[in-house]
Amino acid sequence: MQAKNPKDSRTILTDLVLPSETNPLNNLFGGELLARMDRAASIAARRHSRRIVVTASVNHVAFNKAIPLGSVVTVEAAVSRAFKTSMEIFIDVWVEDRESGKRSRANEAIYTFVAVDETGTPVIVPELIPETKLETERFEAALRRKQLSLVLAGKMKPSEATELKALFE
Repeated sequence: MQAKNPKDSRTILTDLVLPSETNPLNNLFGGELLARMDRAASIAARRHSRRIVVTASVNHVAFNKAIPLGSVVTVEAAVSRAFKTSMEIFIDVWVEDRESGKRSRANEAIYTFVAVDETGTPVIVPELIPETKLETERFEAALRRKQLSLVLAGKMKPSEATELKALFE
């Protein structure tokens, strides 16, 4: 199985915020943004694995900036780390100023997807090899996030979480 780079899975979805997608403050509904992020992450995971993929978890979402009605919103997703059958997808959300065209980072999220076969059985995914400094930072942090998640779920003993322990030594 051929290793891949994050750029191989990079997915960019750009769309307008319409009136039916906004709350009473005329900002994009959080649930609408979650759906957009899930779609972009799904495409990124499928591009990496070339398999059917399912959302396993939404590990982190930060709604840092409201996205107003009429804004151009861009969701960028890429695999940040591949494990055995799962992939962590890092998502950046950008909003474009209507007048200046300047883009600013509005939100971010981290999703986990699992590649499966036609019966829903998990299958092995290709290794991921980061190329840039940011990709390497996200790649390394993904293992710590996974270990933390496993410890909190009771699926890993804290003493076995070597990457987490290294943060405190």
